[in-house]
Amino acid sequence: MKVNQNPLSPHLQIYRWQISSLLSITHRISGVINLLALILIFFWLIFLSSGENNYESFLLIFNSFFGKFILISFSWSMSFHILSGIRHLFWDFGYGFEIKTANISGVIVIFLSLVLTIVFWLFARGFI
Repeated sequence: MKVNQNPLSPHLQIYRWQISSLLSITHRISGVINLLALILIFFWLIFLSSGENNYESFLLIFNSFFGKFILISFSWSMSFHILSGIRHLFWDFGYGFEIKTANISGVIVIFLSLVLTIVFWLFARGFI
């Protein structure tokens, strides 16, 4: 019987991470997080319509440190997912496939998502 001489697929231990693979995985994860954010918005509306006492308990949770962390994380996830989707839209039109351009656009997506989140929260808190 002949021994198979085909090379093995790269394994996670020897695979070198690239920004495109990181952004692809993060885009998928942020999509799931955005779904959770929409569910949270739905529950917010339920608490809002069910009376002042129930809504105050909801506000108590989201005015805590953990609640603010969750809300800021959700807003970063939304901004990242939107910007990454715009990046994919350019790819659909055939632009940005070169490795250097893909890496630069990936860094821009990460940077702008952080900037948009900070600007959004500064605006929401009345600092802008």
